[in-house]
Amino acid sequence: MKYGEKEIKSFDPSKDLEVWKNEHERDYTIKVTLPEFTSLCPRSGYPDFATLYLEYVPADYVVELKALKLYINTFRDRSISHEDAANEIYGILLKVLQPKHMKLRADFNPRGNVHTVIEIDSQDSI
Repeated sequence: MKYGEKEIKSFDPSKDLEVWKNEHERDYTIKVTLPEFTSLCPRSGYPDFATLYLEYVPADYVVELKALKLYINTFRDRSISHEDAANEIYGILLKVLQPKHMKLRADFNPRGNVHTVIEIDSQDSI
């Protein structure tokens, strides 16, 4: 097993999703695009591909990008629905970062003539 595979296999977001102290008092928006998200369809086992768009206004913390990349790569061999993947990622990031605002858009590639986009926005739940 290569070193990257070992890191991904052993990654536990509850302890390995590193965050840094936000050193800025003003509000600002961080936008991260993750264009290589993959997981497996829980019904067929076929791969699903998506681009994730994360946008958040930090409060006390920002996510360290390598840790975010490793977390996202843990989905590569997981059988999980589009809805469950998006909601899990959103929930974990919301819990760890506790941002002032956060939005996640999971834009899955079409498969079988179906294109799915999952959007979760903290503003919608206020």
